[in-house]
Amino acid sequence: MTTPVSGSDDVAPRAALSAGQHAVPRHTVWVGAAALVTDQVGRVLLVHPTYREDDRWLLPGGVVEPGEHPHVACRREITEELGLTSLPLSGVLAVHSLSPHHPDSQHSTRFPGEIRFVFDGGTLTPDQAEAIRLPREELSEYAFLETRDAVQRLRPVDGQIMLAAYRARLGNTATAHLADGRHILDVPVLDRHDVHVRYRPLWESPFNRDPVPERLPVQQAWAWCFVPDGRVVLLADPGPQGALPMLPGGTVEKTDATPEDTLHREAAEEAQLALTDPVRLGWVLDETGEVYGGVGPNARLRLAARVTAVGPAAVDPATGHPFARLLASPAQAAALLGWGPPGARQALLAAETARERWGLPAARPVAIEEIPAEGMRLS
Repeated sequence: MTTPVSGSDDVAPRAALSAGQHAVPRHTVWVGAAALVTDQVGRVLLVHPTYREDDRWLLPGGVVEPGEHPHVACRREITEELGLTSLPLSGVLAVHSLSPHHPDSQHSTRFPGEIRFVFDGGTLTPDQAEAIRLPREELSEYAFLETRDAVQRLRPVDGQIMLAAYRARLGNTATAHLADGRHILDVPVLDRHDVHVRYRPLWESPFNRDPVPERLPVQQAWAWCFVPDGRVVLLADPGPQGALPMLPGGTVEKTDATPEDTLHREAAEEAQLALTDPVRLGWVLDETGEVYGGVGPNARLRLAARVTAVGPAAVDPATGHPFARLLASPAQAAALLGWGPPGARQALLAAETARERWGLPAARPVAIEEIPAEGMRLS
């Protein structure tokens, strides 16, 4: 009769293995920690190292030392590299695994692979940005860059990590998990459509709440278009360097009797939205009208409106392609639009208007979603 053999009888007992034998099969990788830091209009902070042969830039951060936790390493590196001692790290935006055989893994020494944590370093005020001090022997310069420019200065895989981390912050999604620059779980909507912040310089002109003077033509009408749960519709306009977000609306045409007519027309053409009860929030002075052929001083009008129906996706007649239609909180939309503090204040005004006029709730902090291609029923 054959004697039964237990599953552990054919291997050496664990207690009998030496410490060295235990360590042999262990996977060894480098560990890095970086921070995603932006300025008030959404540009990403990059630093230029003096020790890189490829002249590529980096997110601020560095190597996690033996026995050091990644968040501790990130704070230490921020202090050493930027001279900032009070930068908060509010969460992990991305975790990335880089394999030794990846094309961007070229090192003069043997590279076993890397695990990198990207933390949310928040937004710097102008005073904080002015306080940045670099260690000149390690970093030659720093810059706040649009994401489309930033990816050109980073290694391709580093650009993918940066974008995934930033979009996790903007989209209020869970920590992005990536391997060799690619998402290993479901791809969030901002990544799926390659959405970038539409950086706009801070408006020098104030947001005027008074009626537009009769002498000033209105050249543009955009609106915060609210659905019943308090979110707004944001459009993503695809392009060769990524999609740029915008509010529904557009240029006032000669055939439009009023800017409100412009809004209804553009919202239907671009986003297949039916709107009701548009309300004028205010306007911004455009001194030159350069984008409209140098027409001179004009008003760019901002409105709020309630969405009553969302139809099936269609091609925009002006551009010849469909726009991605996203649902975001007003605050998320303002961040993606890159309007800085003035945009945040305008988003708050729009939300307060929606609450007071239509009884809509404040949007809950949820992940940005895409409106289905077939449209939506609105209660």
